[in-house]
Amino acid sequence: MSRISTLGVHESVDDVFPATVFRDALADAVPSVRIVDDADDVSTCDVLVTFRYEDRFLDAGLDWIHSIQAGVDRFPFEDLESNGITLTNSTGIHGESVGETVVGYMLTFARRLHVYLHNQRDHEWTTPAWDEPFTLNGRSVCVVGLGTLGRGIASRASALGMRVTGVKRTVEPVPDVQQVHPQDELLSAVEGVDFVALACPLTEETHHLVDEEVLAAMDDGSYLLNVARGSVIDEDALVEALRGGELAGAALDVFEEEPLPADSPLWDFEEVLVTPHKSGSTWEYYQLVGELVYENLERDERGEELINRVV
Repeated sequence: MSRISTLGVHESVDDVFPATVFRDALADAVPSVRIVDDADDVSTCDVLVTFRYEDRFLDAGLDWIHSIQAGVDRFPFEDLESNGITLTNSTGIHGESVGETVVGYMLTFARRLHVYLHNQRDHEWTTPAWDEPFTLNGRSVCVVGLGTLGRGIASRASALGMRVTGVKRTVEPVPDVQQVHPQDELLSAVEGVDFVALACPLTEETHHLVDEEVLAAMDDGSYLLNVARGSVIDEDALVEALRGGELAGAALDVFEEEPLPADSPLWDFEEVLVTPHKSGSTWEYYQLVGELVYENLERDERGEELINRVV
């Protein structure tokens, strides 16, 4: 099918799905599909599908690297380009899973499910105060970043009767979003909303995008939700805002340091949900990534531009 003869599946994909399952799914895509571990010679591969980046990839003579994640901030773009290595990512496949996760966060806070879970663990039959539970219908969410992830959040929030606004670099109509703000209006965009959901890529512009000033602009009753990258938030500022009662709570799937250190204060807030960078997880994930890789192998054979090309 493809002029590419050997596709390597780096063992690091085991962090997301079994490398063997992915290898078997692509067994008929090229003449040879094999798992590559840290001791293997990567130079025997034409293409490498990986979760992790290693410096040895640069000098291995690879034609193309595919990241099984959408985020590729760990890859050195300039070095890859100078070594003639194409980089593609898995953007476009996470809208459903991440959107449902964010709705799960909002429902958990609204319906106080985390409180009931804690009570169950402690064998306590107690209820929240009468004015704590609420419904999502009629509530508001501002989605920062309206790509695949943000649109997945927006469509599901809108279906639950929420008012959805968003922040986007280029202001243009987005389905299910009632108002789109440019990024320089972030402070006013987060004022007066019940939830702020971060779904933007990590770039120089978005590093610590949510800082002390943005947190102060949010209402005391607002919840911050992060399914973007950990460094989009200034975590020290977030901890201080939570301690000071400046936010109602937060749901965090990503962190500046992962795994989240055991001594992080974020573990101990009752109104903070911590999930281990798994908002995009689904058992079909390997199939979705495989479909992207398979299509690009066909495109390569036809001499066409690869989809999801980053470099």
